[in-house]
Amino acid sequence: MFDTLTDKLGSVLSKLTRRGALTAADVTAAMREVRVALLEADVALPVVKDFIAKVSEKAVGESVVKSVTPGQMVVKIVHDELVTMLGGDPEDPGAMGLDAPGIDLNAPAPVAVLMVGLQGSGKTTTSAKIAHRLQTKFKKRVLMVSLDTYRPAAQDQLAILGKQVNVVTLPIVAGQQPLDIARRGLSEARTGVFDVVMFDTAGRLTIDDAMMAEVTAVRDLVKPHETLLVTDAMIGQDAVVTAQSFNEKVGITGIVLTRVDGDARGGAALSMRAVTGRPIKLMGVGEKTDALEIFHPQRIAGRILGMGDVVSLVEKAVANVDQEKAEKLAARMAEGKFDLNDMLSQLQQIQRMGDMKGILGLIPGIGQAMKQVKDSQLDPKTFKRLEAIIQSMTPKERRLPDVIKASRKQRIATGSGTTVADVNKLLKQHQQMETMMKRMKKMGGIGALAGMMGGAGGPGGLGGLMGGMGTLPRPGGPPFGRR
Repeated sequence: MFDTLTDKLGSVLSKLTRRGALTAADVTAAMREVRVALLEADVALPVVKDFIAKVSEKAVGESVVKSVTPGQMVVKIVHDELVTMLGGDPEDPGAMGLDAPGIDLNAPAPVAVLMVGLQGSGKTTTSAKIAHRLQTKFKKRVLMVSLDTYRPAAQDQLAILGKQVNVVTLPIVAGQQPLDIARRGLSEARTGVFDVVMFDTAGRLTIDDAMMAEVTAVRDLVKPHETLLVTDAMIGQDAVVTAQSFNEKVGITGIVLTRVDGDARGGAALSMRAVTGRPIKLMGVGEKTDALEIFHPQRIAGRILGMGDVVSLVEKAVANVDQEKAEKLAARMAEGKFDLNDMLSQLQQIQRMGDMKGILGLIPGIGQAMKQVKDSQLDPKTFKRLEAIIQSMTPKERRLPDVIKASRKQRIATGSGTTVADVNKLLKQHQQMETMMKRMKKMGGIGALAGMMGGAGGPGGLGGLMGGMGTLPRPGGPPFGRR
Protein backbone atom coordinates (compact mmCIF):
# COMPACT_ATOMS: atom_id res chain seq x y z
CA MET A 1 0.00 0.00 0.00
CA PHE A 2 1.10 3.58 -0.75
CA ASP A 3 3.95 2.31 -2.95
CA THR A 4 3.32 4.84 -5.72
CA LEU A 5 2.79 7.72 -3.31
CA THR A 6 5.88 6.81 -1.29
CA ASP A 7 8.05 6.85 -4.40
CA LYS A 8 6.77 10.25 -5.58
CA LEU A 9 6.80 11.97 -2.22
CA GLY A 10 10.24 10.55 -1.51
CA SER A 11 11.53 12.02 -4.75
CA VAL A 12 10.03 15.47 -4.05
CA LEU A 13 11.12 15.71 -0.42
CA SER A 14 14.62 14.39 -1.06
CA LYS A 15 15.21 17.40 -3.35
CA LEU A 16 14.35 19.70 -0.44
CA THR A 17 16.53 17.90 2.10
CA ARG A 18 19.55 18.18 -0.20
CA ARG A 19 19.34 21.98 -0.22
CA GLY A 20 21.17 24.07 2.33
CA ALA A 21 18.57 26.84 2.17
CA LEU A 22 14.96 27.07 1.04
CA THR A 23 13.02 29.93 -0.49
CA ALA A 24 9.26 30.35 -0.65
CA ALA A 25 9.51 29.51 -4.37
CA ASP A 26 11.23 26.21 -3.55
CA VAL A 27 8.45 25.24 -1.16
CA THR A 28 5.74 26.29 -3.64
CA ALA A 29 7.30 24.20 -6.41
CA ALA A 30 7.61 21.21 -4.08
CA MET A 31 4.00 21.54 -2.91
CA ARG A 32 2.86 21.63 -6.53
CA GLU A 33 4.51 18.22 -7.05
CA VAL A 34 3.10 16.90 -3.76
CA ARG A 35 -0.37 17.99 -4.87
CA VAL A 36 -0.03 16.06 -8.14
CA ALA A 37 1.28 13.00 -6.27
CA LEU A 38 -1.68 13.01 -3.88
CA LEU A 39 -4.22 13.42 -6.68
CA GLU A 40 -2.62 10.60 -8.67
CA ALA A 41 -2.83 8.47 -5.53
CA ASP A 42 -6.62 9.00 -5.69
CA VAL A 43 -6.87 11.29 -2.65
CA ALA A 44 -10.06 13.38 -2.68
CA LEU A 45 -9.53 16.89 -4.11
CA PRO A 46 -10.90 18.81 -1.07
CA VAL A 47 -8.57 16.78 1.19
CA VAL A 48 -5.59 17.56 -1.06
CA LYS A 49 -6.37 21.28 -1.10
CA ASP A 50 -6.64 21.42 2.68
CA PHE A 51 -3.44 19.43 3.15
CA ILE A 52 -1.38 21.57 0.74
CA ALA A 53 -2.69 24.79 2.29
CA LYS A 54 -1.73 23.72 5.81
CA VAL A 55 1.72 22.43 4.85
CA SER A 56 2.49 25.49 2.72
CA GLU A 57 1.49 27.88 5.49
CA LYS A 58 3.81 26.21 7.99
CA ALA A 59 6.64 25.47 5.53
CA VAL A 60 7.24 29.09 4.52
CA GLY A 61 7.35 30.31 8.10
CA GLU A 62 10.42 32.06 9.50
CA SER A 63 11.32 29.10 11.76
CA VAL A 64 11.65 26.84 8.68
CA VAL A 65 13.37 29.21 6.28
CA LYS A 66 16.00 30.15 8.89
CA SER A 67 16.41 26.62 10.20
CA VAL A 68 19.78 24.89 9.98
CA THR A 69 18.03 22.00 8.21
CA PRO A 70 15.01 23.55 6.45
CA GLY A 71 14.42 20.52 4.23
CA GLN A 72 14.11 18.23 7.23
CA MET A 73 11.73 20.69 8.85
CA VAL A 74 9.46 20.54 5.80
CA VAL A 75 9.54 16.73 5.91
CA LYS A 76 8.47 16.87 9.56
CA ILE A 77 5.63 19.25 8.70
CA VAL A 78 4.46 16.93 5.91
CA HIS A 79 4.67 13.96 8.29
CA ASP A 80 2.67 15.70 11.03
CA GLU A 81 -0.02 16.83 8.58
CA LEU A 82 -0.28 13.27 7.21
CA VAL A 83 -0.79 12.00 10.76
CA THR A 84 -3.54 14.57 11.29
CA MET A 85 -5.16 13.70 7.95
CA LEU A 86 -5.19 10.02 8.95
CA GLY A 87 -6.87 10.83 12.25
CA GLY A 88 -3.95 10.87 14.68
CA ASP A 89 -2.28 13.46 16.88
CA PRO A 90 1.33 14.26 15.88
CA GLU A 91 2.12 15.31 19.45
CA ASP A 92 0.70 12.13 20.97
CA PRO A 93 1.64 8.91 19.15
CA GLY A 94 -0.61 6.92 21.51
CA ALA A 95 0.27 3.80 19.55
CA MET A 96 -1.87 0.82 20.40
CA GLY A 97 0.19 -2.34 20.47
CA LEU A 98 -0.40 -6.06 20.71
CA ASP A 99 -2.51 -5.54 23.83
CA ALA A 100 -5.17 -3.46 22.02
CA PRO A 101 -8.19 -5.08 20.32
CA GLY A 102 -8.49 -2.30 17.75
CA ILE A 103 -12.21 -1.77 18.39
CA ASP A 104 -14.06 -0.38 21.40
CA LEU A 105 -15.36 -3.12 23.72
CA ASN A 106 -15.97 -0.83 26.68
CA ALA A 107 -19.66 -1.71 27.14
CA PRO A 108 -21.74 -4.31 29.04
CA ALA A 109 -21.54 -7.81 27.58
CA PRO A 110 -22.52 -8.99 25.11
CA VAL A 111 -21.04 -6.09 23.15
CA ALA A 112 -22.86 -5.81 19.81
CA VAL A 113 -20.72 -5.10 16.73
CA LEU A 114 -22.54 -4.37 13.45
CA MET A 115 -20.63 -5.02 10.22
CA VAL A 116 -21.89 -3.02 7.21
CA GLY A 117 -20.73 -2.40 3.65
CA LEU A 118 -21.29 -3.18 0.00
CA GLN A 119 -21.34 -6.70 -1.41
CA GLY A 120 -17.84 -7.98 -2.14
CA SER A 121 -16.11 -5.60 0.26
CA GLY A 122 -15.03 -8.47 2.51
CA LYS A 123 -17.51 -8.11 5.40
CA THR A 124 -17.89 -11.81 6.09
CA THR A 125 -14.17 -12.58 5.99
CA THR A 126 -13.40 -9.49 8.06
CA SER A 127 -16.02 -10.49 10.65
CA ALA A 128 -14.24 -13.82 11.05
CA LYS A 129 -10.83 -12.11 11.27
CA ILE A 130 -11.99 -9.73 14.00
CA ALA A 131 -13.71 -12.54 15.91
CA HIS A 132 -10.57 -14.66 15.65
CA ARG A 133 -8.42 -11.77 16.90
CA LEU A 134 -10.71 -11.04 19.85
CA GLN A 135 -10.94 -14.70 20.82
CA THR A 136 -7.28 -15.70 20.49
CA LYS A 137 -5.52 -12.53 21.67
CA PHE A 138 -8.03 -11.15 24.15
CA LYS A 139 -9.84 -14.30 25.34
CA LYS A 140 -13.27 -12.92 24.42
CA ARG A 141 -16.06 -15.39 23.76
CA VAL A 142 -17.51 -14.34 20.41
CA LEU A 143 -20.74 -15.25 18.60
CA MET A 144 -21.02 -14.52 14.87
CA VAL A 145 -24.44 -13.99 13.28
CA SER A 146 -25.06 -13.84 9.52
CA LEU A 147 -27.98 -11.63 8.47
CA ASP A 148 -27.34 -12.05 4.74
CA THR A 149 -30.35 -13.94 3.42
CA TYR A 150 -29.88 -12.70 -0.16
CA ARG A 151 -26.47 -13.81 -1.37
CA PRO A 152 -26.39 -17.57 -2.08
CA ALA A 153 -24.63 -19.54 0.68
CA ALA A 154 -23.65 -16.35 2.55
CA GLN A 155 -24.76 -17.80 5.89
CA ASP A 156 -22.95 -21.06 5.10
CA GLN A 157 -19.80 -19.07 4.32
CA LEU A 158 -19.78 -17.50 7.78
CA ALA A 159 -20.44 -20.90 9.37
CA ILE A 160 -17.47 -22.41 7.49
CA LEU A 161 -15.20 -19.52 8.48
CA GLY A 162 -16.41 -19.90 12.07
CA LYS A 163 -15.27 -23.53 12.11
CA GLN A 164 -11.92 -22.57 10.61
CA VAL A 165 -11.20 -20.00 13.33
CA ASN A 166 -13.01 -21.94 16.08
CA VAL A 167 -15.61 -19.21 16.67
CA VAL A 168 -19.26 -20.05 17.39
CA THR A 169 -21.81 -19.05 14.71
CA LEU A 170 -25.58 -18.83 15.18
CA PRO A 171 -27.28 -21.95 13.74
CA ILE A 172 -29.00 -21.32 10.40
CA VAL A 173 -32.81 -21.48 10.29
CA ALA A 174 -34.05 -21.68 6.69
CA GLY A 175 -36.45 -18.93 5.66
CA GLN A 176 -35.87 -16.70 8.67
CA GLN A 177 -35.65 -12.96 7.92
CA PRO A 178 -32.76 -10.64 8.99
CA LEU A 179 -34.57 -8.95 11.91
CA ASP A 180 -35.71 -12.29 13.31
CA ILE A 181 -32.18 -13.69 12.97
CA ALA A 182 -30.76 -10.62 14.74
CA ARG A 183 -33.29 -10.99 17.56
CA ARG A 184 -32.38 -14.67 17.94
CA GLY A 185 -28.67 -13.79 17.88
CA LEU A 186 -29.08 -11.29 20.70
CA SER A 187 -30.98 -13.83 22.78
CA GLU A 188 -28.36 -16.52 22.18
CA ALA A 189 -25.53 -14.13 23.03
CA ARG A 190 -27.15 -13.27 26.35
CA THR A 191 -28.13 -16.79 27.40
CA GLY A 192 -24.83 -18.24 26.15
CA VAL A 193 -22.79 -15.70 28.14
CA PHE A 194 -20.88 -14.38 25.13
CA ASP A 195 -18.63 -11.33 25.48
CA VAL A 196 -19.14 -10.10 21.92
CA VAL A 197 -21.82 -10.71 19.28
CA MET A 198 -20.99 -9.75 15.68
CA PHE A 199 -23.74 -9.15 13.12
CA ASP A 200 -22.70 -9.60 9.48
CA THR A 201 -25.27 -7.69 7.42
CA ALA A 202 -26.20 -8.15 3.77
CA GLY A 203 -24.68 -5.91 1.11
CA ARG A 204 -25.61 -4.85 -2.39
CA LEU A 205 -23.53 -4.07 -5.45
CA THR A 206 -24.50 -0.43 -5.03
CA ILE A 207 -26.06 1.65 -2.26
CA ASP A 208 -29.87 1.52 -2.42
CA ASP A 209 -32.76 2.55 -0.17
CA ALA A 210 -33.84 -1.04 0.58
CA MET A 211 -30.39 -2.00 1.90
CA MET A 212 -30.09 1.14 4.01
CA ALA A 213 -33.58 0.65 5.45
CA GLU A 214 -32.74 -2.93 6.46
CA VAL A 215 -29.39 -1.99 8.00
CA THR A 216 -31.02 0.86 9.89
CA ALA A 217 -33.73 -1.47 11.24
CA VAL A 218 -31.10 -3.96 12.40
CA ARG A 219 -29.11 -1.14 14.00
CA ASP A 220 -32.17 0.05 15.91
CA LEU A 221 -32.86 -3.49 17.13
CA VAL A 222 -29.37 -4.58 18.25
CA LYS A 223 -28.15 -1.11 19.36
CA PRO A 224 -24.51 -1.80 18.42
CA HIS A 225 -21.67 -0.34 20.44
CA GLU A 226 -19.56 -0.41 17.27
CA THR A 227 -20.84 -0.05 13.68
CA LEU A 228 -17.93 -0.86 11.41
CA LEU A 229 -17.96 -0.07 7.71
CA VAL A 230 -15.94 -2.60 5.72
CA THR A 231 -14.71 -1.16 2.43
CA ASP A 232 -12.30 -2.27 -0.28
CA ALA A 233 -9.26 0.03 -0.49
CA MET A 234 -8.74 -0.89 -4.15
CA ILE A 235 -11.88 0.93 -5.34
CA GLY A 236 -10.32 4.30 -4.49
CA GLN A 237 -12.70 7.28 -4.50
CA ASP A 238 -15.73 4.98 -4.61
CA ALA A 239 -14.72 3.76 -1.15
CA VAL A 240 -14.84 7.34 0.13
CA VAL A 241 -18.29 7.91 -1.40
CA THR A 242 -19.52 4.66 0.16
CA ALA A 243 -18.18 5.65 3.57
CA GLN A 244 -19.84 9.05 3.35
CA SER A 245 -23.22 7.50 2.43
CA PHE A 246 -23.15 4.88 5.20
CA ASN A 247 -22.09 7.46 7.76
CA GLU A 248 -24.91 9.82 6.81
CA LYS A 249 -27.66 7.19 6.60
CA VAL A 250 -26.66 4.60 9.20
CA GLY A 251 -24.02 6.23 11.37
CA ILE A 252 -20.71 4.40 11.62
CA THR A 253 -18.19 4.43 14.46
CA GLY A 254 -15.21 3.23 12.46
CA ILE A 255 -13.87 1.88 9.18
CA VAL A 256 -12.10 -1.35 8.27
CA LEU A 257 -10.10 -1.18 5.03
CA THR A 258 -9.67 -4.48 3.19
CA ARG A 259 -7.20 -5.49 0.47
CA VAL A 260 -4.77 -2.74 1.39
CA ASP A 261 -1.97 -5.09 0.34
CA GLY A 262 -3.24 -4.86 -3.25
CA ASP A 263 -3.66 -1.06 -3.34
CA ALA A 264 -0.51 0.78 -4.40
CA ARG A 265 -2.11 4.24 -4.31
CA GLY A 266 -3.66 4.51 -0.83
CA GLY A 267 -5.94 7.44 -1.65
CA ALA A 268 -8.93 5.87 0.07
CA ALA A 269 -7.09 5.64 3.39
CA LEU A 270 -5.87 9.22 3.15
CA SER A 271 -9.33 10.60 2.29
CA MET A 272 -11.57 8.48 4.52
CA ARG A 273 -11.00 10.15 7.88
CA ALA A 274 -11.09 13.70 6.51
CA VAL A 275 -14.33 13.12 4.58
CA THR A 276 -16.30 11.11 7.17
CA GLY A 277 -14.78 12.23 10.45
CA ARG A 278 -14.68 8.56 11.45
CA PRO A 279 -11.41 6.74 12.18
CA ILE A 280 -9.97 3.85 10.21
CA LYS A 281 -9.64 1.26 12.97
CA LEU A 282 -8.36 -1.86 11.25
CA MET A 283 -6.97 -2.94 7.90
CA GLY A 284 -6.88 -6.32 6.19
CA VAL A 285 -3.44 -7.10 4.81
CA GLY A 286 -3.92 -10.56 3.33
CA GLU A 287 -6.13 -13.61 2.99
CA LYS A 288 -5.13 -15.42 6.18
CA THR A 289 -7.37 -15.22 9.25
CA ASP A 290 -4.68 -13.37 11.21
CA ALA A 291 -3.92 -10.89 8.39
CA LEU A 292 -5.53 -8.00 10.23
CA GLU A 293 -3.71 -4.98 11.66
CA ILE A 294 -4.63 -1.98 13.79
CA PHE A 295 -4.50 1.24 11.77
CA HIS A 296 -1.92 3.53 13.42
CA PRO A 297 -1.85 7.04 11.86
CA GLN A 298 1.68 7.71 13.15
CA ARG A 299 3.06 4.48 11.74
CA ILE A 300 1.22 4.75 8.43
CA ALA A 301 2.54 8.29 7.92
CA GLY A 302 6.05 6.96 8.53
CA ARG A 303 5.55 4.24 5.93
CA ILE A 304 4.22 6.71 3.36
CA LEU A 305 7.34 8.88 3.74
CA GLY A 306 9.66 5.86 3.55
CA MET A 307 10.64 6.13 7.21
CA GLY A 308 9.71 2.52 7.89
CA ASP A 309 7.85 1.23 10.92
CA VAL A 310 10.20 -0.48 13.34
CA VAL A 311 7.54 -0.70 16.08
CA SER A 312 5.22 -2.77 13.88
CA LEU A 313 8.16 -4.87 12.72
CA VAL A 314 9.14 -5.67 16.30
CA GLU A 315 5.51 -6.44 17.21
CA LYS A 316 5.26 -8.88 14.31
CA ALA A 317 8.45 -10.57 15.45
CA VAL A 318 7.31 -10.79 19.07
CA ALA A 319 3.99 -12.28 18.00
CA ASN A 320 5.35 -14.79 15.47
CA VAL A 321 8.97 -15.62 16.26
CA ASP A 322 9.73 -18.43 18.67
CA GLN A 323 11.93 -16.60 21.17
CA GLU A 324 13.63 -19.72 22.49
CA LYS A 325 14.54 -20.96 19.01
CA ALA A 326 15.75 -17.50 18.00
CA GLU A 327 17.99 -17.27 21.05
CA LYS A 328 19.46 -20.73 20.42
CA LEU A 329 20.10 -19.81 16.80
CA ALA A 330 21.77 -16.54 17.81
CA ALA A 331 23.96 -18.42 20.27
CA ARG A 332 25.04 -20.91 17.59
CA MET A 333 25.90 -18.08 15.23
CA ALA A 334 27.92 -16.37 17.92
CA GLU A 335 30.00 -19.56 17.97
CA GLY A 336 30.35 -19.52 14.18
CA LYS A 337 27.90 -22.41 13.68
CA PHE A 338 25.21 -22.29 11.01
CA ASP A 339 24.00 -25.43 9.25
CA LEU A 340 21.00 -26.21 7.07
CA ASN A 341 18.85 -27.05 10.11
CA ASP A 342 19.41 -23.46 11.23
CA MET A 343 18.51 -22.20 7.77
CA LEU A 344 15.29 -24.24 7.82
CA SER A 345 14.39 -22.78 11.22
CA GLN A 346 14.91 -19.29 9.80
CA LEU A 347 12.71 -19.99 6.79
CA GLN A 348 9.87 -21.27 8.96
CA GLN A 349 9.99 -18.39 11.43
CA ILE A 350 10.13 -15.72 8.73
CA GLN A 351 7.15 -17.22 6.89
CA ARG A 352 5.09 -16.94 10.08
CA MET A 353 5.64 -13.17 10.08
CA GLY A 354 3.53 -12.74 6.93
CA ASP A 355 3.94 -11.08 3.54
CA MET A 356 7.66 -10.59 2.89
CA LYS A 357 7.39 -7.44 0.81
CA GLY A 358 5.22 -5.84 3.48
CA ILE A 359 7.68 -6.80 6.22
CA LEU A 360 10.66 -5.39 4.33
CA GLY A 361 8.71 -2.18 3.83
CA LEU A 362 8.67 -1.71 7.61
CA ILE A 363 12.47 -1.47 7.74
CA PRO A 364 13.64 2.20 7.70
CA GLY A 365 15.63 3.25 4.65
CA ILE A 366 14.85 0.13 2.66
CA GLY A 367 12.52 1.81 0.13
CA GLN A 368 15.09 2.45 -2.61
CA ALA A 369 16.68 -0.97 -2.15
CA MET A 370 13.28 -2.64 -2.55
CA LYS A 371 13.10 -1.41 -6.14
CA GLN A 372 15.96 -3.77 -7.00
CA VAL A 373 14.18 -6.80 -5.53
CA LYS A 374 12.10 -8.90 -7.90
CA ASP A 375 8.62 -9.88 -6.72
CA SER A 376 9.41 -13.50 -7.59
CA GLN A 377 12.21 -13.47 -5.02
CA LEU A 378 9.71 -12.56 -2.28
CA ASP A 379 7.02 -15.01 -3.43
CA PRO A 380 5.94 -17.33 -0.56
CA LYS A 381 6.33 -20.24 -3.02
CA THR A 382 10.05 -19.48 -3.19
CA PHE A 383 10.38 -19.99 0.56
CA LYS A 384 8.28 -23.16 0.44
CA ARG A 385 10.53 -24.53 -2.31
CA LEU A 386 13.65 -23.84 -0.23
CA GLU A 387 12.00 -25.49 2.75
CA ALA A 388 11.11 -28.56 0.69
CA ILE A 389 14.70 -28.93 -0.52
CA ILE A 390 16.13 -28.90 3.01
CA GLN A 391 13.45 -31.28 4.28
CA SER A 392 14.43 -33.74 1.53
CA MET A 393 17.94 -34.00 2.97
CA THR A 394 19.14 -36.53 5.52
CA PRO A 395 20.06 -35.36 9.06
CA LYS A 396 23.73 -35.76 8.17
CA GLU A 397 23.39 -33.66 5.01
CA ARG A 398 21.71 -30.87 6.96
CA ARG A 399 24.51 -30.86 9.54
CA LEU A 400 27.33 -31.23 7.00
CA PRO A 401 26.36 -29.60 3.67
CA ASP A 402 29.81 -30.28 2.23
CA VAL A 403 28.96 -34.00 1.86
CA ILE A 404 26.24 -33.15 -0.70
CA LYS A 405 27.75 -34.12 -4.07
CA ALA A 406 26.23 -34.87 -7.49
CA SER A 407 24.30 -38.06 -6.68
CA ARG A 408 22.92 -36.64 -3.43
CA LYS A 409 21.86 -33.43 -5.19
CA GLN A 410 19.90 -35.45 -7.75
CA ARG A 411 18.15 -37.42 -5.00
CA ILE A 412 17.29 -34.24 -3.06
CA ALA A 413 15.97 -32.53 -6.20
CA THR A 414 13.76 -35.51 -7.03
CA GLY A 415 12.47 -35.75 -3.46
CA SER A 416 11.59 -32.06 -3.28
CA GLY A 417 10.14 -31.74 -6.77
CA THR A 418 12.82 -29.26 -7.80
CA THR A 419 15.92 -29.30 -9.98
CA VAL A 420 19.60 -29.83 -9.27
CA ALA A 421 20.08 -26.15 -10.16
CA ASP A 422 17.65 -25.23 -7.36
CA VAL A 423 19.60 -27.37 -4.89
CA ASN A 424 22.86 -25.77 -5.99
CA LYS A 425 21.34 -22.32 -5.55
CA LEU A 426 20.21 -23.11 -2.00
CA LEU A 427 23.65 -24.47 -1.08
CA LYS A 428 25.22 -21.31 -2.48
CA GLN A 429 22.82 -19.20 -0.41
CA HIS A 430 23.82 -21.15 2.68
CA GLN A 431 27.49 -20.48 1.92
CA GLN A 432 26.76 -16.78 1.48
CA MET A 433 24.97 -16.70 4.81
CA GLU A 434 27.88 -18.44 6.52
CA THR A 435 30.25 -15.85 5.07
CA MET A 436 28.01 -13.02 6.23
CA MET A 437 27.71 -14.47 9.74
CA LYS A 438 31.48 -14.61 10.09
CA ARG A 439 31.75 -11.05 8.84
CA MET A 440 29.05 -9.85 11.24
CA LYS A 441 30.77 -11.67 14.11
CA LYS A 442 33.99 -9.77 13.39
CA MET A 443 31.99 -6.52 13.33
CA GLY A 444 30.84 -7.12 16.86
CA GLY A 445 27.57 -9.00 16.99
CA ILE A 446 24.15 -9.20 15.45
CA GLY A 447 22.98 -5.66 16.20
CA ALA A 448 20.43 -3.92 18.35
CA LEU A 449 17.45 -4.78 16.15
CA ALA A 450 18.27 -8.45 16.37
CA GLY A 451 18.33 -8.11 20.14
CA MET A 452 14.90 -6.49 20.20
CA MET A 453 13.44 -9.07 17.87
CA GLY A 454 14.94 -12.15 19.42
CA GLY A 455 17.26 -12.66 16.47
CA ALA A 456 14.64 -12.08 13.78
CA GLY A 457 16.12 -8.89 12.42
CA GLY A 458 19.80 -9.73 12.26
CA PRO A 459 21.70 -12.63 10.78
CA GLY A 460 19.62 -14.91 12.98
CA GLY A 461 16.49 -13.95 11.12
CA LEU A 462 15.02 -11.76 8.40
CA GLY A 463 18.08 -9.68 7.61
CA GLY A 464 20.34 -12.71 7.57
CA LEU A 465 18.17 -14.87 5.37
CA MET A 466 17.38 -12.18 2.82
CA GLY A 467 21.00 -11.11 2.79
CA GLY A 468 22.24 -14.63 2.34
CA MET A 469 19.81 -15.13 -0.52
CA GLY A 470 21.41 -12.14 -2.19
CA THR A 471 18.03 -10.52 -2.81
CA LEU A 472 18.06 -7.49 -0.55
CA PRO A 473 20.46 -4.78 -1.67
CA ARG A 474 21.89 -2.36 0.84
CA PRO A 475 20.91 1.26 0.11
CA GLY A 476 23.87 2.72 -1.77
CA GLY A 477 25.79 -0.54 -1.92
CA PRO A 478 25.82 -4.13 -3.21
CA PRO A 479 23.56 -6.86 -1.81
CA PHE A 480 24.46 -8.29 1.56
CA GLY A 481 26.79 -11.25 1.32
CA ARG A 482 28.32 -10.06 -2.00
CA ARG A 483 31.36 -8.02 -2.89
